[in-house]
Amino acid sequence: MAEIESPCILVCSIDMKTGYCFGCGRTREEIASWLTMQPGERHAVMEALAARLETVERRPRRETRRARLARMRTGG
Repeated sequence: MAEIESPCILVCSIDMKTGYCFGCGRTREEIASWLTMQPGERHAVMEALAARLETVERRPRRETRRARLARMRTGG
C-alpha cells in the first residue's frame, strides 16, 4: 500500500475566522476525509494550501511544539 502524502505539521488548531488549520491550511472536513479522498482531490487541496495559509491569523491559540522548542533553544 502506498503512503499518502499529507500537509500536516502537527499544529492542528483551526483559525475561527477562516476555518483553516493554522498548520496545514486544510478545513476540518478536508482533514477528516483526507484518507478517503481520491489522489486528484488531495492534489487540488495541496495546490490551494499556500494561498490559504496567507489568509489565516498566524498565531495559533496554543503554543506549538515547534515554537516551544525554538523558545527553549534561544533561552526565552
